Amino acid sequence: MSASYPSEPSERDRWILARRGARNRLDASSACAGLHEEEPDGSGRTVPVSTIFLTNRECPWRCLMCDLWRDTLEESVPAGAIPSQIANALTGLPPARWIKLYNAGSFFDPRAIPPEDHDAIAETVRGFERVIVESHPALVAEPVLRFRDALAGSLEVAMGLETVHPEVLPKLNKRMTLEQFRSAARFLAGEGIGIRAFVLVGLPFVGAEEFADWACRSAEFAFESGASVVSLIPTRTGNGAMDALMRAGEFSPPGLAALEAAHASGLHLRRGRVLADLWDFSRLARCGSCARDREARLRRMNLSQTVLPPIPCADCGGSAS
Repeated sequence: MSASYPSEPSERDRWILARRGARNRLDASSACAGLHEEEPDGSGRTVPVSTIFLTNRECPWRCLMCDLWRDTLEESVPAGAIPSQIANALTGLPPARWIKLYNAGSFFDPRAIPPEDHDAIAETVRGFERVIVESHPALVAEPVLRFRDALAGSLEVAMGLETVHPEVLPKLNKRMTLEQFRSAARFLAGEGIGIRAFVLVGLPFVGAEEFADWACRSAEFAFESGASVVSLIPTRTGNGAMDALMRAGEFSPPGLAALEAAHASGLHLRRGRVLADLWDFSRLARCGSCARDREARLRRMNLSQTVLPPIPCADCGGSAS
C-alpha cells in the first residue's frame, strides 16, 4: 500500500478508505450523543444551545481529514428514526433556545436524513428559536427552503469551508471549490437563512507556522461570503489518513498555540462571531500547568467575542496571543 497521497483526484477515495479503521457500533434508534452548550447570540447576550449528534448513514464524500465516519451507519436509517432520536435525546438535556442537529454529513443528503421526516423533525424542534443543521454546499438547494418553511423558528446552515488555501482545498477531497461555497452562501443569504462556516486550524501539506494565518484568511472569506459565525476546528489525527500523512511528514497536528492565535486573529477581524471549537481540547493541551486556565480563557473569549489577556506559564511560555 503506497504511503504517498495520490496526485490524481480519482485515486484519493480509495487511498483514504484503505487507511480506515473500524466504525463504532451504533443503534439507529438512538442519537450518538447530546450535549448542552452556550454561544454568543450576536447581540451581546449568551444563548443556551442543545446539540444533538444524530445517527445516520455515512456522508458520500470522503474528505481527507474527516473522522466523523466512525460514528455513522453503512445503511440509511428507517423513516421515523431521526425524529425519534431527537425527541429521546432532548429528554436528557436542559431547556435551550437554539438546537444544533449535526449528523456527521449533510442534513439534506436524502440517504442520511429521509426527506419524508423533515416535517416530523420540524415539529419535534418546534420549541426552539433557531435550528442549525450542517450541509455540503452541493446539497444547498430547494429542500433547504422546504425545511425552513416547516420550522417554527429560523434556520441556519453550517457548511465546511475548511480552507481557502488554493493548493490544499482540492487535496482535501471535499470536491468543492470556493466559488461553490460562495454560491451556496449567496443562495442561503438571499432566502434569509443564516450561515455558519467550519474552518480548519492545521492543514496538511502546510508548515505549522502558517496554520493560524490560513485559518484567519479562511474566516475572512467566510464572512465576505455572508457567514455570521465561523467555527475554528483543530484538525485531528486518528482517522487513518491523517495519521499516514503525519508519518510521512506531510502533516503536523496543531497545538493549542495555533488555535489561540487563529481565534485572536479571527476576533480582530470584527466581521462576525468566531468560535474556537474545544470539543477535543485534551489533544491540544500539552502543558499540565496552564492547560485548564488557557481552556477557560478560550471559553470566555467565545462568549465575550473579545481577545482576553494571554495566560502566562513558567513551564511552556503560556498563551500564544
